[in-house]
Amino acid sequence: MNARDGGGEAVERLGRAPEGAESGPGGERTAGAGILAAFGSVFRMGGFDWDLATGTMIMDEAALDVFDMDRSEYDDRPESLGSRVLPDESRRLDTLVAQALKDGSDQYGAYFRIRRRDGRHQWTHTQGLVHRDDTGRPVRIVGVVRDATHELTESAARLGLDEGRRQRAGVVEGTTAALAYARTVKDVIDLLNDSHALEHFGAASLVMGLLDAGRIHLVAEGPEGAFVPGTRFTRVDEPYPMSEVIRTLRPRFIDSPQDFADSFPVLWPHISGLGITAAAYLPLIAQARPIGALGLLYSDRTGFSEDERTLLVALGSSIAQSLQRAMLYEQEHDLAEGLQQAMLPRRIPEVPGAQTAVRYRSARLGRDIGGDWYDIIPLPGGRVGAVIGDVQGHDTHAAAVMGQLRIVLRAYAAEGHTPATVMARASVFLHELDTERFATCTYAEVDLGTGVVQVVRAGHVDPLIREIDGRCHRVPVEGGLPLGLSAEFGRLDYPVTTLELDPGQTLMLYTDGLVEKPGADLDEGLQWLSALVRRGPADLQELADHLCDVVADRGGEDDVAILLMRRLGAAAGHGAGRFQQHVAQNDPEALRSARHMIRAAVRAWGAEERADEIELVADELMTNALMHTDGGAIVTLRILGGAQRRLRVEVEDRSSALPRRREAGEAGVSGRGLLLVDRISDVWGVESRGGGKCVWCEFTVEN
Repeated sequence: MNARDGGGEAVERLGRAPEGAESGPGGERTAGAGILAAFGSVFRMGGFDWDLATGTMIMDEAALDVFDMDRSEYDDRPESLGSRVLPDESRRLDTLVAQALKDGSDQYGAYFRIRRRDGRHQWTHTQGLVHRDDTGRPVRIVGVVRDATHELTESAARLGLDEGRRQRAGVVEGTTAALAYARTVKDVIDLLNDSHALEHFGAASLVMGLLDAGRIHLVAEGPEGAFVPGTRFTRVDEPYPMSEVIRTLRPRFIDSPQDFADSFPVLWPHISGLGITAAAYLPLIAQARPIGALGLLYSDRTGFSEDERTLLVALGSSIAQSLQRAMLYEQEHDLAEGLQQAMLPRRIPEVPGAQTAVRYRSARLGRDIGGDWYDIIPLPGGRVGAVIGDVQGHDTHAAAVMGQLRIVLRAYAAEGHTPATVMARASVFLHELDTERFATCTYAEVDLGTGVVQVVRAGHVDPLIREIDGRCHRVPVEGGLPLGLSAEFGRLDYPVTTLELDPGQTLMLYTDGLVEKPGADLDEGLQWLSALVRRGPADLQELADHLCDVVADRGGEDDVAILLMRRLGAAAGHGAGRFQQHVAQNDPEALRSARHMIRAAVRAWGAEERADEIELVADELMTNALMHTDGGAIVTLRILGGAQRRLRVEVEDRSSALPRRREAGEAGVSGRGLLLVDRISDVWGVESRGGGKCVWCEFTVEN
């Protein structure tokens, strides 16, 4: 039975209890295990039941026998099989299963190799049936594993090959399949060493050189002590074996030490003490042009049969194709990463009153580079804007759109617009840009003096807050549509969520690549991230590195951007005791936001007893400026020292006309503004400010 011949039906039967069968804890597990137990000893086939929620994989005795493992060696976790499955095969299987879970497949199948207890390699086949809940989320995999060595051996026998040729052909086939997953040149070299293909061919080690600007760059040096000084870069016309095969485009088989000494007298004296008895140098040719050369060094044989030479040439051809693909991936990724790095901020400014850390981690998949970005924008009055975002797509176009969007969002924020207005204008810009891309984004405006944070979310993941003691929790932020889509559908009213960041607390913004895990939903990913942050280092830079390292180890397939901002103590920030905000005309959201932040600032400064009075007077002054002038207003709150602690409110506008207090009369509906200011505040006044004026008032507050 192979992956196509009824495998899915067999798996489904194994995962379904026959009528009248005894049911185990999973309802299906006992029946499936019973059927597999009946056939396992005959066909060397066993079954497993993998609970994706708990990570537990139950394997029957027949399955453990396929892996040549005792029950005592297996703890019901897939990781326990790591001692048997070859490293490169393990990575390939992980990728295969993750893809099946992600793309909605109901089954998967694959051949892979394991290393038995005696060191021999065994071809094994697995097939799994994916069970999903009513929402389509994968919850369980029921499957079989079986010894496929006989199957592949019989296939080779039909071609009339002897045992040695069958083994080597299997190595070429397996190596070729594994090379398909290599992304970089280093991956290719590591895979050739890890896959033990060299052992099956009898080779002790390999050397490899790649053509680079007309020279041969040595990228794999062979056994320890084999490196010859001066050969890191060599010319194609030098008297070395790799130079020869690249010049002639023909393989060179060296049958004996004497043959090596006679053919390459310059090289042989340097390596004669390594015990090399034979060597095979193969040109690496892709698309009819040489890209390098591969050398296999032997220490226990002489000469090569015709079959061995043919198989080695086939191996060289396969390696050449993989290397060319890997080199193209690296070139494309370097180009895309360079573009994205150029679009990201060159440096992050120092933020008085806060510690910050930013990171960007590429997915390392050729041109599959995303539009993730971060930015920190200094704003007047001790405030700072923190931005995290992700443009749809994984290509250079996404990176280019990201760069433009980052710049305009920074410009809108620097103009003094409220977070909701900044997000709305950025959405309109992206909609009017000649692109079909949309973007998710979170923009947080932080007042480091008061700790007040205004957050706007456009289709992005919620931020996290890390406490001083390491505890971490999600901050639910009411959100709007992603940038571009909100403009297209005319839904530009972005709600603002206000929270307070206490000294020592850390605001965490990130893109979804940090929390996406195969087979898990977003909530599970956020719970995993919260636990990871809780156990992570306290230092902000170390924490950012730790998060990126974990994602890299997990093998994430998406880019990741991270922005961490920790508020320092009030005395540490230059903005402490001062708050300032621009309020534009015809922007009700800005007025509501200013009111909220005034109350939060007063509370943060310990003046709660006069909070209502201060908010009322500030609101009156802002309203007057917006109603009676032709521009916006700038409201400033500050703490003044001296014999008595005073809180000063200033509202500045661009009109030079001075206000005057007047009596409104019993039936009047206006004219009471300055009377109210005069009665509630301790002292007030008006100052000329260049092309405008400033109306101010002061309140005595407790120390």
